[in-house]
Amino acid sequence: MKRNLFLLLFAIATLSTFAQTTSEHLTFKGVPIDGTLTEFVSKLKQKGLTHIGTEDGTAILKGDFAAYKNCTVAAIALKQKNLVAKVGVMFPSLETWSSLSNNYFSLKEMLTKKYGEPEVCIEEFQTKIIQNDDNSKIHEVRMNRCKYVTGYTTEKGDIELQIKGSFTDGCYVTLIYFDKINGEVIEAEAMEDL
Repeated sequence: MKRNLFLLLFAIATLSTFAQTTSEHLTFKGVPIDGTLTEFVSKLKQKGLTHIGTEDGTAILKGDFAAYKNCTVAAIALKQKNLVAKVGVMFPSLETWSSLSNNYFSLKEMLTKKYGEPEVCIEEFQTKIIQNDDNSKIHEVRMNRCKYVTGYTTEKGDIELQIKGSFTDGCYVTLIYFDKINGEVIEAEAMEDL
C-alpha cells in the first residue's frame, strides 16, 4: 500500500513539474515569448545574445541564431502594457541571390521539420525576369519585387519567414514569431480604444 501511494505521489509530482515547465506561449531560443520586455531581454542575454539597446518598446539584441552568426533580434512589446508579444530576427545582409535563397530554404526546411507543413507559402517574383541569373534576381529583391514568404500556424502562435530587401538596407531573410496569447491580450486592449 505504501509503495502504491509512493508511486502515485511520484507520478503526480512528475506531471506537475512537467506542466510547470511546458509553456503555453510560443518560444524563441527556448524562452517563452511572455513577460515584460526587461524580463524577456534578460532571458535572451542568458542564451548568449547581447543587448544593444531599448527604445519605444523594442529591444535590439545581437548574436547567433539557428547556427547563423551576427543576427539582429528585435523583441517587441506594447509600450502601454509592457508585454512581449512579438520577436523578429533579421539575418545578415547578403549580396547574391544564391546565398540569400539558400538561407531562406535552409531555414524553411528546419521550420517545417519543427512545426509541420506551412499554412502559407508564396515564392515568386512580382515581375518577369528577363535574364534568369543571380544578378537579376538580387536586383528584383532590392527593388522589392520579390515575394518569398512562408507562414506557419501553431496553437501557440504564428511564425513568418520572408526574404526582404531594399537598396538602402540590402537583402536579407527575416523570421518573426507572434505569440498567440499575448497578441490576443494586446488586441483586446486595442479593441477597447475603438
